[in-house]
Amino acid sequence: MDRQSSKEAIQMFILYIIFGLIVLGAIGAGNSLRIVKQYERGVVFRLGRVTSEAKQPGMTAIVPFVDKLEKVNLQIITMPIPAQEGITRDNVTVRVDAVIYFKVVDPRRAIVDVENYQLAVGQVAQTSLRSIIGQSELDDLLTNRERLNQGLAIMIDNPAVDWGVHIDRVEIKDVALPESMKRSMSRQAEAERERRSRVIIADGELQASNKLAQAAEAMADTPSALQLRLLQTIVEVAAERNSTLVL
Repeated sequence: MDRQSSKEAIQMFILYIIFGLIVLGAIGAGNSLRIVKQYERGVVFRLGRVTSEAKQPGMTAIVPFVDKLEKVNLQIITMPIPAQEGITRDNVTVRVDAVIYFKVVDPRRAIVDVENYQLAVGQVAQTSLRSIIGQSELDDLLTNRERLNQGLAIMIDNPAVDWGVHIDRVEIKDVALPESMKRSMSRQAEAERERRSRVIIADGELQASNKLAQAAEAMADTPSALQLRLLQTIVEVAAERNSTLVL
């Protein structure tokens, strides 16, 4: 009886061992399998060192408790740049905000060479935006944004290349002016419209005087034409006043 119970105990112990091995195998398999999405790449650290190739999209296997997989998003990231205040080259205080579009092109460098590539890009973008404000005049910020956008993208892309990041484009969103400058620009625009109006009126008077001079020369050569013009004017005046003219 004791021998039978001892045999059953041994069998139960073996079953427990097998069950434990199955559980450990399942846990190990779960820890070794990773899924990398289509827009991601996987950087594997093996005992703290980066392996040569980044893992491509799909299911990939790593060594449990030895490898660590870091996923890197390769999609274009849209990051707003907070409004930066600065003084333009013509001594005008403005606040300018922008938006930057960038993506990771080298996952390994983006993970290894910089601690947080998004934070780094954001800080460089803010510094570059303040630099652009100081190098530009107010008219450039208001009317020549395309050139400034290109220059800003180049300034940000230079350090970002070393981090495995490519700057797709940068767009200046808004330029906030002081109220006094807005009123000054409004008065300037009004004065410009008034100047154009006076120029148009003066040009019309000049053209009219030239036509009158030509008409006077023609009438001086033909006295009868001058008399006919005088009679026509008298008739027009009489018609306007609704009166009868007797000559």
